[in-house]
Amino acid sequence: MSQKKASPARVFSLELKLGAVKRALAGERIATLAEELGVRRKLIYDWKDRYARLGEAGLVQRRGRPRKRAEAFVDSEPMAGRGELLAARKRIAELERKIGQQELDLDFFGEALRRVTASIQTVDPKRSAG
Repeated sequence: MSQKKASPARVFSLELKLGAVKRALAGERIATLAEELGVRRKLIYDWKDRYARLGEAGLVQRRGRPRKRAEAFVDSEPMAGRGELLAARKRIAELERKIGQQELDLDFFGEALRRVTASIQTVDPKRSAG
C-alpha cells in the first residue's frame, strides 16, 4: 500500500497577491480570479482581509510557525502601533469617501446652477444684464 506524499506548500509572490487583491477590490469576481490564477477562492479572501488590516505588509510571505498567544503579548508595543495605524487608515478612507461625495454634490449643484441661470436668461434677458 503506497502512502500519499504531502505536497509542499505553494509560495505566491507579493506581486501576484497584490495584483489579485487589487483586482478583487476593483470589483472582479473572486471565483473568476481564483480560476484564472489557479488558487482557492478562500486564499484570495484571506489575502484581501490581510491587505485590509495591514496593507502590503500583510501579503509578505510569512515563514515559520505562528506565534502562540502568550508570545504575541510580549511585543504589545508594536501591536498598539498597528491598532493606531489601522484606525488612521480607516479614518483616511472615511474622509476620502466624504470628499468624493462632496465633489459629486458640487458637480451636481454647479450643473443645476448653470441650468437655472441659463433658463432665467432665456425667459428674461434683462435680468442677466443687471
